[in-house]
Amino acid sequence: MNPERIRELIEQGLSGARVEVQGADGVHFEATVVCEEFRGKLPLARHRMVYATLGDRMGGEIHALALKTLAPGEPGA
Repeated sequence: MNPERIRELIEQGLSGARVEVQGADGVHFEATVVCEEFRGKLPLARHRMVYATLGDRMGGEIHALALKTLAPGEPGA
């Protein structure tokens, strides 16, 4: 799995999301996801929304995914 494919999957699953993904070894990745749908949601709910876009790839092709999830306008977005 490559970072670009992960970005595409997340963007397809979360309408209007802005996504950046990094990962050099092909199994461990870091992603920053900025999405209006996150507004008012706790971090755990936001992470579950991202994981849902990746389905069974999590724990398989994607061994680890460190997430930073933000709504537009939040610090760091």
